[in-house]
Amino acid sequence: MKFIHESNRIYAQNTTGDVIAEITFPPCGENTVNIDHTFVSDTLRGQGIAEKLMEATCVYLQADGRKVLLSCSYAQKWFQSHPEKEDLLARPDP
Repeated sequence: MKFIHESNRIYAQNTTGDVIAEITFPPCGENTVNIDHTFVSDTLRGQGIAEKLMEATCVYLQADGRKVLLSCSYAQKWFQSHPEKEDLLARPDP
């Protein structure tokens, strides 16, 4: 599956142009984004597409030097099971 990258969104479309998978991460501070939405079409569920979206997002944000906050429940669970990506998480100011 080919993902399309935008500055605050990674997604895939089917042949008719409908979005079939998507993750959004709007800015919420300087060099910080909020992963707030992950979507995978019912027709693709169980194929690891959400995992691939998360991995692509981590690579993209890490290369861009951005940190993440997590309001998406899937992203929260994903980061809990991927402690090796903890360095991407934004830390609250003391």
